[in-house]
Amino acid sequence: GASPVTVGDATEPGRSLQQFLSGSPGAESPGRVSATRQSLGDRESRTLGALFPLAVISRAAPVAVMALVFIACGGPAVSGPTPSTGDPTTTTSSSVPPTTRPALLPPQEIPPHLSTMAAAWETDFSKATVDLNELLVGLPYADPRDLIPPIDDPQFEIASESTWLADQEPGIVIEIEGDARFYPLSVLTRHEIVNDAVGGVPVAVTYCPLCNTAVSFDRRFGGDVLRLGVSGLLRNSDLVMWDDVTQTLWQQITGEAIVGEHAGQSLTRLGSGIIRWADFQSAHPDGQVMAADQGFGPVYGRNGYVNYSSRDTPYGYFSGVIDPRYPAMSRVVGVSIDGLDKAYPFSEISVARVANDQIGGNPVVVFWGAPDTADALDAGVIANSQGIGTGVAFDPVVDGQRLTFEASGEAEFVDHQTGTTWSILGIALEGELDGHKLELLPHTNEFWFAWQGFFPDGEVWTAD
Repeated sequence: GASPVTVGDATEPGRSLQQFLSGSPGAESPGRVSATRQSLGDRESRTLGALFPLAVISRAAPVAVMALVFIACGGPAVSGPTPSTGDPTTTTSSSVPPTTRPALLPPQEIPPHLSTMAAAWETDFSKATVDLNELLVGLPYADPRDLIPPIDDPQFEIASESTWLADQEPGIVIEIEGDARFYPLSVLTRHEIVNDAVGGVPVAVTYCPLCNTAVSFDRRFGGDVLRLGVSGLLRNSDLVMWDDVTQTLWQQITGEAIVGEHAGQSLTRLGSGIIRWADFQSAHPDGQVMAADQGFGPVYGRNGYVNYSSRDTPYGYFSGVIDPRYPAMSRVVGVSIDGLDKAYPFSEISVARVANDQIGGNPVVVFWGAPDTADALDAGVIANSQGIGTGVAFDPVVDGQRLTFEASGEAEFVDHQTGTTWSILGIALEGELDGHKLELLPHTNEFWFAWQGFFPDGEVWTAD
């Protein structure tokens, strides 16, 4: 069998997967890790070890087996060609149903690198909106699905009682019908998808570390409640998900079904955003945060992508042209409404602090603040990472009145119409509108290369 695979953590080279899970230093542990996937040869082991593989213990396994999981959205692309250039609910967070429906391509010949999967999966590969050659195989197995295991039974604790996160650690916030929840990126970098129910609504909270893209979806679709998983495939460096009902393949950054029965249709996106833990805990002391124990062992708090966000370019899963207006790995807030897409670069909004804008006829405001919000893809320990700040997009209309804002402090904002003070979570703290909330729009905080790769015709906001 293969020799033990080590973790390519730039700060602690040579640690074994078991040590990576426990956070302990020292010599390599025995070959229990490699025994689970003996099809990996020595060459692949060395290659994957250099690219920061991740590992988790599968709760569903009948025995305590270490499942090898490689770089988040699917690990290194060891095969495949270079890619060519339910009903929504009323929520506190806004929801955006699909608008346009991409045309299906004529049936395609299955590329050799997908042939094993096409034969084994129930996915209808004859229906696709993308060139199948754009799909890269990230995990070199006949069936790589859920080797990066989603969390299907998330465990939570009350925010005011939780102590396992540092104030500056980032996570995804979503609130539906008064049910506010926080999903730490230290958990999402390991699992990428959490299938949950928030405010009675089946949701999927998703995160692609390679693109830094956090998107939440309503899992109700076509009369079914889907369970979303990690397919082990990538397209333009972004996570490709799959569902357990039709085994359709879904693009995470857009929510579009790209291959399978539902190709051309899209999931309904829900309002969510990335904020720091301290802001959530202060605003929602009775809210819920994912617990440190999710049944996979002590795997959270560390970053398997050390210095990834400091690179000049992404890993080699993206081969498109990168627009030179902004650095490839710089961050933007991406907002899409009614088929129109717009990016708000951090380099612009971190200076302006507020973007009072509109997309089409839809008013939008983007707050930037909390500058110590940790970069989840920087240091080996997320809590020790550099501050990157965060950008959060809202609908600025309250009781029929369009509000415009200016910054007041590091994480507060004041509207010009009533003088009310608002938090970075869009909660009115003091003033005439005290107690009101802005609707959180579906948006992302992804890397520039990813946004411009998927939305090449989108607009870019500048502070001028």
